[in-house]
Amino acid sequence: MDSSLPCLIFFVLTGVTPCFGDDNDTRRHEYCVLGAGPAGLQMGYFLSKAKRDYIILERNSGPGSFFQKYPRHRKLISINKIHTGRQNREFNLRHDWNSLLSDKPDLLFRQVSSDFYPPADAFPLYLSVFERELRLRVTYGVDIGRIRTVLSSTSRSYILTDQHSKDYKCSVLLVATGLWVPQEVDFVGSDLVEGYESISTNPEDYQNQAVLILGKGNSAFETAQGILGKASRIHMVSRSPVRLAWQTHYVGDLRAVNNELIDTYQLKSLDGLVEASLEQIVIIRQKDEGMMTSSRKSVKEEKGRLYVTLNKYIQRQSEKNSSDVTAEELLGYHIDNFSMRKPYDRVIRCLGFRFNFSIFDSSACPPNSENARGRLPRVTAWYEGYDTPGLFVIGAAAHSRDYRSSAGGFVHGFRYTVRAVHHVLEHRYHGALWPSTKLLTTQLLSAVLKRVGEASGPYQMFEMLGDVILLRGSHCQYVEEFPLQALPQFSSLSGHKVSEHGLVVLVMQYGKNKIDYLGQGRAVTDWTKAWKSNFLHPVLYYYDTLPTEEEMKRRPHRWPLPRPKAIHHMVEDFLTEWEAPISHIQPLRRFLEHCVHTDLRAFYAESCFRLSLTHRKPPLFCRQGYLKQQGLVRSKPAHFRYTEPLPGEQHADTPGADAAFPDYLAQAGASMSSGIKLDL
Repeated sequence: MDSSLPCLIFFVLTGVTPCFGDDNDTRRHEYCVLGAGPAGLQMGYFLSKAKRDYIILERNSGPGSFFQKYPRHRKLISINKIHTGRQNREFNLRHDWNSLLSDKPDLLFRQVSSDFYPPADAFPLYLSVFERELRLRVTYGVDIGRIRTVLSSTSRSYILTDQHSKDYKCSVLLVATGLWVPQEVDFVGSDLVEGYESISTNPEDYQNQAVLILGKGNSAFETAQGILGKASRIHMVSRSPVRLAWQTHYVGDLRAVNNELIDTYQLKSLDGLVEASLEQIVIIRQKDEGMMTSSRKSVKEEKGRLYVTLNKYIQRQSEKNSSDVTAEELLGYHIDNFSMRKPYDRVIRCLGFRFNFSIFDSSACPPNSENARGRLPRVTAWYEGYDTPGLFVIGAAAHSRDYRSSAGGFVHGFRYTVRAVHHVLEHRYHGALWPSTKLLTTQLLSAVLKRVGEASGPYQMFEMLGDVILLRGSHCQYVEEFPLQALPQFSSLSGHKVSEHGLVVLVMQYGKNKIDYLGQGRAVTDWTKAWKSNFLHPVLYYYDTLPTEEEMKRRPHRWPLPRPKAIHHMVEDFLTEWEAPISHIQPLRRFLEHCVHTDLRAFYAESCFRLSLTHRKPPLFCRQGYLKQQGLVRSKPAHFRYTEPLPGEQHADTPGADAAFPDYLAQAGASMSSGIKLDL
């Protein structure tokens, strides 16, 4: 019997190639990165820095080809704030939405554009500079048309076949193709609609025309804004009302730079917004000039123009075409003040883009996510495709994890999730621990304040990436930017174990109340009401053990994490610095003291000397500093008094220390509304 017959039978039954030998022309790599856009190049940088065997495959002739065409009107809406008044590079990345991460401090987007809203052509130029400066391994002109899985007795691999039938085999596949397939809706008359991807961007082509735009996202408003001064009227229709980014805090919603049509709508200058299900509308064109008669009046048809109606009024739809309708089938016949009763010269589809699933065969295709109406692949909390081990989705295509909630679909967000995926790869395939910093417990307060004041990862990927602080008694391990939704798998993904002392998770998050974000009382400044903060602010969660997968699933609605044992909100800060001694630092210190069960105050050397002479066990700061011949000398004598523990209060290193949080608050003199909210 032919030795390949069992393999062929297995392939027919499962769709997976189990044991076919490799062709001599197959190129083999440990990592294949599909796509040389910003996510692909960002991953290439991390793989190159780690000296891994990788290749980046790109079907076009240069990096960032999406931005060679989009946005169609050639202005990016990702801000490029060069002047922040600060020299801190990490802080400045909070306001630089275009640069990728690297160890070259000058390899920033500002080198190619100083515009606050840069021209789209600048981004491919920046990516070319990034690739060239870092000498990334990119192969251009490789158009992958098929991806399949190959199983062996010990491993799983992926084979990518290009337009020349050449194969690339890799152990790990990183899909960074982005979203570029236009999203379409099938309805009667959809063949009469023009697509955002192919419309004219010359405003003169729309002079004195009535235009209907399907969609109310940024591409739709960008299109409307481009023709606002030439079109006679512009109407926009979609299922949902327009969502403004400054209200939702979601950068993918309508940005102010594109929303001029809202002015002309609200000030009644012929433009308008309408809500309707696109699946239920019908676009029709009456080609022959004639008379259409309604029960109230005669309307002379305008030759070649497009009318909108609803499919429930179309009779015998299976027999109709877009030009064979009666007057009774137009919506204006039934509702004489229907908002879209007048004809249009053009109907333009601006519904965004979707992931290209077509290149995957059944053995390698990740399933559709329930988010974004199936436009995105479903991935795990660490961005690995469901049912596709070793296949990771990075960049905009991985936005299903935080769709409409954070910045994972945009460069300033996914540059950090790509780094997180790389940490996962390094631990899984190379045994490297997730990078961390070992700190003395007395350094914890300073470390947290430094991160909340400058860290860009948790700031941009709010409620998605957070810092995990592993408490170890006299010291702690600080792990930065871990995917919060993967917290139950923390040890297996990072390699770090959680001790009996527990852990603290630092998250940046918005308030959950719906308010008028430009109205009176929109901001909270009283630190005793920090938990009512509405704008972005740090929140610390304390757990004595890792949350379970079940607890993660059952977490309160819109919470990034399950209910902790204790929680602390740092009151929102207008300057986003969180450095006020009374409003920010002191309440934070009280909370951390509860978590580590010890005094975290700092003392001068003189104070530590007196305490060492008068107390059997001086504070931890003195033991870890002064008694090890470290510390600061105070320039002027100062009155000193060391507060003894109150009745029932014990230090962390005292046997039988009581960790009851309410008792600790009472002993610390903090009220229940101090920002440490207990009614969980």
